[in-house]
Amino acid sequence: MSDFYDVLGVERNSSADEIKRAYRKLARELHPDVNPDPLTQDRFKDVTAAYETLSDPQKRANYDNGGNSQFGGFGGFGGQGGFGDIMDAFFGGGGSRGPRPRVRAGQDALIRVQVDLHESCFGTEREITLESAVACTECDATGCAPDTHPETCPVCKGRGETQQVARSIIGQVMTSRPCSNCQGYGSVIKSPCRECNGDGRVRAKQTITVKIPAGVETGNRIQMSGRGEVGAGGGPAGDLYIEIVEIPHEYLIRDGDSLHVQLTLSMAHAALGTTVNVEGIDGPIEIDIKAGIQSGATVSVKGKGMSHLRRSGRGDLIVHLEVLTPVKLNREQEDLLRKFALSRGDKDGEIHLKGRDGGVLSKLRGVFSK
Repeated sequence: MSDFYDVLGVERNSSADEIKRAYRKLARELHPDVNPDPLTQDRFKDVTAAYETLSDPQKRANYDNGGNSQFGGFGGFGGQGGFGDIMDAFFGGGGSRGPRPRVRAGQDALIRVQVDLHESCFGTEREITLESAVACTECDATGCAPDTHPETCPVCKGRGETQQVARSIIGQVMTSRPCSNCQGYGSVIKSPCRECNGDGRVRAKQTITVKIPAGVETGNRIQMSGRGEVGAGGGPAGDLYIEIVEIPHEYLIRDGDSLHVQLTLSMAHAALGTTVNVEGIDGPIEIDIKAGIQSGATVSVKGKGMSHLRRSGRGDLIVHLEVLTPVKLNREQEDLLRKFALSRGDKDGEIHLKGRDGGVLSKLRGVFSK
């Protein structure tokens, strides 16, 4: 079995506060809600077991003296526990576990926050109100009514478990179970606090300010250490996770750090070229359209997309162009277009197929010939 001090990464002469800080740091890294890896969960159990022993002065002293945290302590048959504890170690599920602490680490909390595209791009601050478990101020998280304290359980005498002897083919076997009178705590609260009913914490609303960095997108989580639920008995609080939900923009479409927008041009403007204003995420942008541009072409504007997360700079704004063919022409417009077609040498029924030197057909031919 690993040394509990090594498991927590502290010295044997560490103070109770140092042990608590070490456990809190490891618990945040290894908690199953944060890291579901089975090997990590096993380590989390070891860390929790080490903290449960070293955070209790009596159990820590017993452990330092080679007591029952290491299989009841094989200090000889005349030592504490004697032959019954040795039998319990082999046949009673791992020996005497001792009372479990009332102080336990709190759970992590998750809340989703909606932001619009502008807030996602440039970052923002948001005040959120949530209901969570906080330390009871009425009893200072002890769970006891004023001027009272937990009393040693009269059933298990503070051990947190009871033992039973049963006969088997190898003789008498002693087994240990959590005490039903104190639920394994080794002590009972006869006068629980009226506010928290003995739990040491209450539900309360609290308002906190969240800084949302530039460049976030749906699914990103912001971790706020120690802002989750306070543990039972005033134990260390878990972490609060803010999950981002981005509201779709009216016409700008996000793809990573790029923004896309579609722009419709008249046939005349596409042929002659023009200058247009496009409304970007941070205001209007003037874009030059070259003469003869085709439908489906794109124009990229550098540095006008989304901010990069955790680094400087921004992506690009990509403008997708669609050339609009005019419909419902009047007689004068039809005559003008016919004259334009004749001036270019275009004839009715004449089309130009492209495929050998380029275009879609040549690309398809290359695919099917592989």
